[in-house]
Amino acid sequence: KFITMKRSKHRASKDDGKGQDEPAILETEDMRMPDPDTISLASVTAVTTNVSNKRSKPDIKIEPSAGRPVDFQVSVTVIEARQLVGLNMDPVVCVEIGDEKKYTSMKESTNCPYYNEYFVFDFHVPPDVMFDKILKVSVIHSKNLLRSGTLVGSFKLDVGTVYTQPEHQFFHKWATLCDPDDITAGCKGYVKCDIAVVAKGDTVKTQHKANETDEDDIEGNLLLPEDVPAERQWARFYVKIYRAEGLPKMNTSIMANVKKAFIGENKDLVDPYVQVQFAGQKGKTSIQKSSYEPIWNEQIVFTEQFPPLCRRMKVQIRDSDKVNDVAIGTHFIDLRKIANDGDKGFLPTLGPAWVNMYGSTRSYTLMDEYQDLNEGLGEGVSFRARLLINLAVEILDTSSPEVMSSTEVQVEGVPNISDNATGKIEEFFLFGCFLEATMIDRKIGDKPINFEVTIGNYGSELDTPTKPKTKKRKGGDGDDEESELIHGSSDEEVDDGGDMTSVSSTPPMKPVITDRNYFHLPYFERKPCIYIKSWWQDQRRRLYNANIMDRIADKLEEGLNDVQEIIKTEKAYPERRLRGVLEELSNGCSTFVTLANNDQNQTGKTKLDRERLKLCMQELENMGQQAKNMRSQVKKSNVKDKIKLAQNFLHKLRFLTDEPQHSVPDIYIWMISNNKRIAYARVPSKDILFSPVEEETGKDCGKVQTIFFKVRMNANSENVLKTFYVRILILKKGPYHLISLIYYEDFLTKLPKQLVMNLSVSLNLQIFQLRVHIYQARSLFAADSTGLSDPFARVFFSTHSQVTEVLNETLCPTWDQLLVFDNVELYGEAGELRDDPPIIVIEIYDQDTVGKADFMGRTFAKPITKMSDEHYGPPRFPPQLEYYQIYRGNGTAGEMLAAFELLQIGPAGKADLPPIDGPSDFDRGPILPVPIGIRPVLSKYRIEVLFWGLRDLKRVNLAQVDRPRVDIECAGKGIQSALIQNYKKNPNFSTLVKWFEVDLPENELLHPPLNIRVVDCRAFGRYTLVGSNAVTSLRKFIYRPSDKSVSNWSAMGVYAEIKAVKYVSLVDKPDDEKGGKGKKKRKKGEEVEEEELDESMLDWWSKYFASIETLKDVRAMKEELEYQFDSFEDWLHTFNLYRGKCSDDANVEQNAADEDRLIGKFKGSLCIYKVPVFDEMSREMGFDSNMGMFQNIPHNDTINIIVRVYVVKATELHPADINGKADPYIAIKLGKTEIKDKENYISKQLNPVFGKSFDIEATLPMDSTLTVSIYDWDLVGTDDLIGETKIDLENRYYSKHRPTCGLSGSYATHGYNVWRDPLKPTQILAKLCKDGKMDPPQYGPGGRVKVANRVYTGPTEIEDENGLKKQTDEHLALAVLNRWEDIPRIGCKLVPEHVETRSLLNPDKPGMEQGRIELWVDMFPKDMPAPGPAIDISPRKPKKFELRVIVWNTDEVVLEDDDIFTGEKSSDIFVRGWLKGQQEDKQDTDVHYRSLTGEGNFNWRFIYPFDYLQAEEKIVISKKESMFSWDETEYKIPARLNLQVWDADHFSADDFLGAIELDLNRFPRGAKTAKQCSIDMVINEQDMPMVNLFKQKRIKGWWPFVARDENDELEITGKVEAELQLLTGEEAEKSPVGEGRNEPEPLEKPNRPDITFLWFLSPLKAVRHLICNQYKWLVIKIVVVLLLLAMLGLFLYSMPGYMVKKLLGA
Repeated sequence: KFITMKRSKHRASKDDGKGQDEPAILETEDMRMPDPDTISLASVTAVTTNVSNKRSKPDIKIEPSAGRPVDFQVSVTVIEARQLVGLNMDPVVCVEIGDEKKYTSMKESTNCPYYNEYFVFDFHVPPDVMFDKILKVSVIHSKNLLRSGTLVGSFKLDVGTVYTQPEHQFFHKWATLCDPDDITAGCKGYVKCDIAVVAKGDTVKTQHKANETDEDDIEGNLLLPEDVPAERQWARFYVKIYRAEGLPKMNTSIMANVKKAFIGENKDLVDPYVQVQFAGQKGKTSIQKSSYEPIWNEQIVFTEQFPPLCRRMKVQIRDSDKVNDVAIGTHFIDLRKIANDGDKGFLPTLGPAWVNMYGSTRSYTLMDEYQDLNEGLGEGVSFRARLLINLAVEILDTSSPEVMSSTEVQVEGVPNISDNATGKIEEFFLFGCFLEATMIDRKIGDKPINFEVTIGNYGSELDTPTKPKTKKRKGGDGDDEESELIHGSSDEEVDDGGDMTSVSSTPPMKPVITDRNYFHLPYFERKPCIYIKSWWQDQRRRLYNANIMDRIADKLEEGLNDVQEIIKTEKAYPERRLRGVLEELSNGCSTFVTLANNDQNQTGKTKLDRERLKLCMQELENMGQQAKNMRSQVKKSNVKDKIKLAQNFLHKLRFLTDEPQHSVPDIYIWMISNNKRIAYARVPSKDILFSPVEEETGKDCGKVQTIFFKVRMNANSENVLKTFYVRILILKKGPYHLISLIYYEDFLTKLPKQLVMNLSVSLNLQIFQLRVHIYQARSLFAADSTGLSDPFARVFFSTHSQVTEVLNETLCPTWDQLLVFDNVELYGEAGELRDDPPIIVIEIYDQDTVGKADFMGRTFAKPITKMSDEHYGPPRFPPQLEYYQIYRGNGTAGEMLAAFELLQIGPAGKADLPPIDGPSDFDRGPILPVPIGIRPVLSKYRIEVLFWGLRDLKRVNLAQVDRPRVDIECAGKGIQSALIQNYKKNPNFSTLVKWFEVDLPENELLHPPLNIRVVDCRAFGRYTLVGSNAVTSLRKFIYRPSDKSVSNWSAMGVYAEIKAVKYVSLVDKPDDEKGGKGKKKRKKGEEVEEEELDESMLDWWSKYFASIETLKDVRAMKEELEYQFDSFEDWLHTFNLYRGKCSDDANVEQNAADEDRLIGKFKGSLCIYKVPVFDEMSREMGFDSNMGMFQNIPHNDTINIIVRVYVVKATELHPADINGKADPYIAIKLGKTEIKDKENYISKQLNPVFGKSFDIEATLPMDSTLTVSIYDWDLVGTDDLIGETKIDLENRYYSKHRPTCGLSGSYATHGYNVWRDPLKPTQILAKLCKDGKMDPPQYGPGGRVKVANRVYTGPTEIEDENGLKKQTDEHLALAVLNRWEDIPRIGCKLVPEHVETRSLLNPDKPGMEQGRIELWVDMFPKDMPAPGPAIDISPRKPKKFELRVIVWNTDEVVLEDDDIFTGEKSSDIFVRGWLKGQQEDKQDTDVHYRSLTGEGNFNWRFIYPFDYLQAEEKIVISKKESMFSWDETEYKIPARLNLQVWDADHFSADDFLGAIELDLNRFPRGAKTAKQCSIDMVINEQDMPMVNLFKQKRIKGWWPFVARDENDELEITGKVEAELQLLTGEEAEKSPVGEGRNEPEPLEKPNRPDITFLWFLSPLKAVRHLICNQYKWLVIKIVVVLLLLAMLGLFLYSMPGYMVKKLLGA
């Protein structure tokens, strides 16, 4: 299914300003020089360094499907918020991912709410889409049902940033909140959260909580990746969008005709606009109506913090439409690639440059099934458009006044850009030649097939781009005619200027049959050629630099693979090869620096070009230096570490080669049959770019290459892979156009004169013989329902194909077959064929009796080539067998062991080919075996098999398995186990050990797999296959006899030096009750009052909490016990049995883990050794010859045991109810016993503490798997499974690590640390010594014990319950057991007392962890003394406490009110306080009215009873969540006392003045007087002496009240004198007190100044006050005015009378 074509692309350098008359000379010069490409470095090193020839593994990358959806789970725990800006708020935290939002509950009236709520988001999307999703944490103030609340601040980052963190998570980190509408404001508070992103199959480690105090250091624990500075600045991101070109003709189909009918004209039918998405915001340009070459000249401005936590910006051209907008093409800008954060770094910058967009095909249909491609998912199948953009970033100075404070996206116009800003436009010439097209799928039908090559829109049938206007035609009249793409009939058309046009597709040809599945095209002597001229901005330099780095990276990768291969195959001197690789690397780097340096300044260089050049030169220079230094340090011992470092170089190089600014678009080759596009290949333009400097030339320029075609999108369909060779050159065009076509001179010299009808070219013909040595394959795909396959291989080379024989019923066939292809005709230069021969394709099929064979996978190889004049001998011949990875779709599907050689048949014919000598001992008819020299050297091995039993067999074809048997087969030989007579009664085998002999290769890497098959014997001699397993690596089962000298330990007096091991009892007394956090560091002036520990106070939980801190004693394992002790497979191994077909889409590795195919387990073991068996083993005492190598193995009879399961707690359960919580309970299943602890479910809790133990009786081997599950209790309906974990008890029971009952750190007969095992340490030790055939331990005086010539010491006394001391050896024995791994020969680590953390999995969501459970399992055999009662681990009950707070006085409280009459500032003060999370228990003092100085006197007592867990430092509250809740939910919150000061108002709401929050475990000591009380007590907490009320019990002092002013600065708003007293519940009952000032123990009334009484009680006083003080002048003014008015009135009143009197003279 492949087509191969050769194309060569060159580009002549543009300063070749030679005259028109010189081409001929140039060609002859070129012909004289040997072509440097013919001798590739790899082949030279292969010859000189004696490494298997690496060219035989072709570099075929099967792209992972980026577009395939995967399961993701994002879990966010919102713990608390601090320092929120705002007065007396009711905050809610909202977590938003994509479009999903989840809210925490609301906390009232606090600036530091505590939530501890856990949210889980599930997604099923492709990884790219997932990682671009924005995760946003925002705090909202006073949200309720009716209103959405106001945003305090938010924090956003993309999911990818979380995923790239170590462990894919941020743990207990503080997210900084900013207000997007006001960027000048600074930080609005912090939210502490955990965020984890898990993809299917990732494991998540639980972090153990660090010390609380460390985490309170907010600045040191910000939620930011390592390299991001804590103070992020605001920045503007300017995305300038100038114009686009080459847009596809949208709706050119039906719609166009309809429109044409209506409107009567055919306009361009695209209305494009550009949309940019970044950090969760979108910006759009305007819409350019009906334009294929739209010009926008607009910029979109984003305001975001820098560095942003969102890594990609998405730029998309969309077509605006009335109904729905469609994406035309998408481009992602990765900000890390266009910026550098080093000290000489630069801000993100890009362009102005063209970016190319690729997507679905250009022929537009109404329903475009490849729309995803245009959205940027998956690899585009054709060119869509190019867009000219520019990106710049400017850091804002937020203090300057003219900065816009909002982060809304803005769109503004920008001036046009000059035409040559992006580079001068040059003409490029693309030439290609198709040498053969093979492996074309027969399904396509036998219609004629042709190939079309396009670069951008040049060469496509649909779009005929116009030539750029800047170029004038030579001799033409300067008008702008289209360079039409002509094919078929008029190929020789030449345009007016004597210029040739492009020929972009090959003539159609009918395919010819190769074999049952494939066609090929009969190209034979005449090879079709294509050439295309195109015009692009000249940005070759970018590609050249990338090419140089690519070459360095390729060499480095090849070298590193060599070194790893050498290590893997255990050949000598890997360090020499590594030194060579590093040498090559440092040379490559220095060449780059010199070449890139002489880069002449050309037009169109952008800032990014210059910065990247600086960066690359700097990086490569450093890399060269480091490689040089490393080279001198490489030694045999550190090869592996150095390889790791070199891998980092490789990553860095690959990162640097990826050029963010595109230039020439990639080339697409389409295979077209009958005018239908069938399949395509994409060739990056830089790979075929020509340069006169060899290092800068693309790696495939002018080389024959095999290209595999992909069917459009669907990778799983029967893959239409076509191979095909192409040779390509890109030239820059000039008057002397085809200077550098060195090849095919005869054909090319004619080209300019006239074009031959059918462009084709002939090459020299070489004849070869290909020998394919196929030895075996392993772990193939299961294609039949039995879970096996009947595989055969089909080999394709050029136009030939052959098949191997079919081997039945196996996934690991050993074909051992040689296929010879005679007279293979290949065209090409001899040297090139030697170095880069065509690729061989091997496909593996499953033979079916009826119907067509099923495809199982394919692999690719390059043969090692011998030309007729070369010698057949080392180092290259005979070739070595190697493993080749087999692919199926995108997944891997096994490996194949094979070798390939291609031998040229010289003039003498086949006579001088090396002979084929097969092994003479067997004759397989016509089938040739792999010849000697290539086939592995075999020797006789004996394989011993331990048959133990079968477990968990499921039904087969609805019938239960009743009489199973196991067949073991390896390399054609095999053995059968005894028959299990009744699987239900006893699933173990009666005969334990059997053996068989077999010939295996000496080289362990070539060992064939061993097949395990289980069959069920039914009646009448019928057999059914139940399931099978192939053990691919036998390495761990190979027995290597140890040296005789070492085997006798006791003789080695040197080793047995006396080790006196001091034995320290670990946590007998955990540091007091606060969970062993250790004493807090003494702060200055702090007396630590240590109280004597009370033994009776300690319980199992004290030990548990102490060990989480110190990881001693009870080992809190962060993972399952199995991980630490190698699954307890020290001698008993478990092999999973599979049945049924593999599913198509997944990898074989994933399929192997596929639950549906798992049908049961086989338990047993293998031992492999070379046959002349060494005899000192058999002479040893008590050697049982029946047991072979498996000595001292217990018998597999049934055993009755008691299993005791302790379930401590579960964490981070996946929510099962709508409210985002679950009601979990435990269910345990073992054999037929099932326990459901349903009545003890824990309401609405995702981190339930169970603290329960369960005893179950069981019988091994029937009940060997213990399942512990957590279910979610539901009131109605069935309970849902949250997750379960399975534990294999049998392996644990028989393991020599003794996990049946973990060893404590110390021995005690009573108390919380009592010894749990029925056997005492002395008995255990004696038994271990006896089993290991050692002398029993000798206990000596003075607390010494001697075991295996080592001496251990320890205490020898023990106290019983009554405090009497007794002598005992138990401590000594325990000291030895805890150090058992030091004992020679038989020692191994014994499992300590532990709590293991196991993942909970749900079969419906495979591979996604649904939470974790902490538990441990003890097992006690029934035939031993019965164990004691189970340890009580029930959760601690919280202790009752009572907090009494007396508020004596306040001072300096800010004055809020203005008096109506007096205008005085005053406040009506009262104090409010509460302790538990919400305000349901808030208490207020009475009001101190009209305080004029801010002083208030209260003498008021608050009383807060509460339940407290000392170990966790949390208060426990139980309350119903809402009216509708069925039952109470338990919350745990920190013990923090909140005190607030308020101003009481009669008619309006009270005004909040200030608050303080005191954490009872750690708060600043109160000041002695009001004067000394300052705001520092809140701001600089760390410098203040701290007190813990739980230790101090009573404290009195002054504390400040604070609030935030307009500028969000904390300011002091008052001071309070208070007394805090803490009593336990019992003490409080003994000495009760009254609330407020009530009995008992009433407080005296405060002496308040009389002014505080209301003014109507003393009216005169108030009046006097009014008149005398405040309104004095006003009163005087009023009186004066009144007098004047009175005078005036009197005057007017008496005037007339007087006048009359005067006049009449009365």
